[in-house]
Amino acid sequence: MPVSTFNEPEKYVYQNGFNSYHESEAIEGALPLAANSPQQPPYGLYAEKLSGTAFTAPRHENQQSWLYRILPASAHSPFEAREHATFNTNPENRPGQAIHQIPNQLRWDPFDIDESVDWVHGLHLIAGAGDPTMKTGIGMYIYAAGRSMDPHQAFYSADGDFLIVPQHGVLDIQTELGRLLVRPNEICVIPRGIRYRVNLASGPIRGYILELYQGHFQLPELGPIGSNCLANARDFQAPVAYFDEDTDTEWSLLSKFAGHLFEAKQNHTPFDVVAWHGLYYPYKYDLGRFNTIGSISFDHPDPSIFTVLTAQSEHPGTAVADFVIFPPRWLVAEDTFRPPWYHRNTMSEFMGLIHGQYDAKTGGGFQAAGASLHNVMSAHGPDATTHEKASGATLQPMKVGEGSMAFMFESCLMVGVTDWGIKKCAKVQEDYNEESWIPLKPHFKRPEAVAEHRQNGAKDVPGEIGDLKQVPHWT
Repeated sequence: MPVSTFNEPEKYVYQNGFNSYHESEAIEGALPLAANSPQQPPYGLYAEKLSGTAFTAPRHENQQSWLYRILPASAHSPFEAREHATFNTNPENRPGQAIHQIPNQLRWDPFDIDESVDWVHGLHLIAGAGDPTMKTGIGMYIYAAGRSMDPHQAFYSADGDFLIVPQHGVLDIQTELGRLLVRPNEICVIPRGIRYRVNLASGPIRGYILELYQGHFQLPELGPIGSNCLANARDFQAPVAYFDEDTDTEWSLLSKFAGHLFEAKQNHTPFDVVAWHGLYYPYKYDLGRFNTIGSISFDHPDPSIFTVLTAQSEHPGTAVADFVIFPPRWLVAEDTFRPPWYHRNTMSEFMGLIHGQYDAKTGGGFQAAGASLHNVMSAHGPDATTHEKASGATLQPMKVGEGSMAFMFESCLMVGVTDWGIKKCAKVQEDYNEESWIPLKPHFKRPEAVAEHRQNGAKDVPGEIGDLKQVPHWT
């Protein structure tokens, strides 16, 4: 079956469909009929609009939801700055906030789990470009934590949408709009501004995050592929309404705003949405459901055929962010070097490995929970070991990547690496080039007999058409 096998069984129910208009109520009749904001909503609830796009955005881009809750989200104390000296996730290059623009190929060993911290303090910006205050660019994170968030604490990012890629451990996420269980080989998107709390369902957690500061993720256009394949819309899952009733307990609300952490207090739970409807909501997707496309004749196709989600720039076909995966798949191309070819790319490529071994990096240096970054025009490709194997392999139909899932965050932006990413994490592999590409050997051999060619491309054979000796008879 085209689904993943999970160690942690599913315990929630969902609504299916990507960018579908959903509605859900935890109590029957909590959604008002027809009107969005009646004078008196059912059961004494407050109506609140949650806008993920401008009110006047084109209909096909517009993302809004109506929430019906016990108390409005605005009922909290003023936010106060918290931990500004140590909590900084803004990739903009400011004094004292170094961003390193590096043309070198970079690779990291598996990142450590800090069991003393929770979700919020386990976020580490490793690389990024742009500025969330201008709603431009992206941030690339490693998260690693060993504790659940405080039972009376919630968090949200005002900076962008979080695309979460678990590598180890299970995230039990309570959001304002319902609950999500997110396991390795699933992804989750929590849009800008939605409040949530992360509980650790089965011990420590670790993984990757792509934060999108501009726009929202969409399914890629399929073009000649047709109307199905890659990630199918029906396989995305959104939560159903679920609420707590608590108006007596002090809660802490944490906000990531312009890359810094702020805190407000409130005397009620933020998870009090009894019903909701709209297009702006969190969702998850099982990567095992991805319907892979590939070559059935010759040549290795572009990796764009593995795109799960995309966020386009102002130039159609050029992505601010693509989320690409390399799942188990059959290779059948004839007379073809089947791994990815050596290339230099105008896009930046950040790769991670959820589990298994990536088929283009078999030398052992690219490990689960590690990462690599090949920035704009940084040359890269299969390591020497992979090249030797693939160049001499018998080209029978073969399945690659079984038990493996690698992924890529790709962007048209030049990505800068943070101090944490280049120094403090202490995971950069200094011998990446030496191990991967320096061992490549030249295999070029001249033919035994090579005719000399003159500047006009003619062979130096007396009397032959094009021979310089015949000029001006032949022009």
